[in-house]
Amino acid sequence: SLEEAFKGKTENITLTTAVTCDSCSGSGGEKGSQPESCPTCQGRGRIRAQQGFFTVERSCHACQGLGKIIKNPCTKCAGSGRMRKQKSLKVNIPAGVEEGTRIRLSGEGEVGMRGGPPGDLYIFLSIKPHPFFQREDADLHCRIPVPMITATLGGEIEAPTIEGGRVKVSIPAGTQSGRQFRLRGKGMSVMRSGQRGDMYVHVAVETPVNLSKKQKDLLKQFGTEEKSSHSSPESES
Repeated sequence: SLEEAFKGKTENITLTTAVTCDSCSGSGGEKGSQPESCPTCQGRGRIRAQQGFFTVERSCHACQGLGKIIKNPCTKCAGSGRMRKQKSLKVNIPAGVEEGTRIRLSGEGEVGMRGGPPGDLYIFLSIKPHPFFQREDADLHCRIPVPMITATLGGEIEAPTIEGGRVKVSIPAGTQSGRQFRLRGKGMSVMRSGQRGDMYVHVAVETPVNLSKKQKDLLKQFGTEEKSSHSSPESES
């Protein structure tokens, strides 16, 4: 979630991967048997083939490029030296991660054939859409409805923050719909840094609904006086 991306978290994951065979300890052979040099490639792991004027070199199909074969393979791993198994890992996700951030866990990938070294595990992060905030790099944008009276006369509104609190925003008199207010340091965390982005509040002036007869009469009276006071310069122009 966006909140977890802001704070960072530790996640436990379970995955099925290739681990060292516990029966042959990765050798690929039964106890007491030793790997022998591959007769097809003479232990080189690669074979050459003539194709017209060219000589093509590729991995040996008999030993899969290892240069050695197992005449008495392990019955548990069929001579590969590895087996599929589930394992659990604890992943530390730093604060400020973005969509597509890649985390590399060295040595946590699949083990190689017949005792080969393990590879790495790469984790790609995806951030869920947030119902209120829109993210733009380290900045956050949000839309907040403001009552017409507050926008006209001025006042204060409260805006939620990504850390779960609230912050007061001063609305000057005559604020129009679409105006934005910048709150410094209230945006997302910047990864591997103590800095934070900014938060932008976009004002949406809210038109009142379900008015009483008295309220409608007052607005009509206001509308009559408004025409003579030129208080809506944009629409008049």
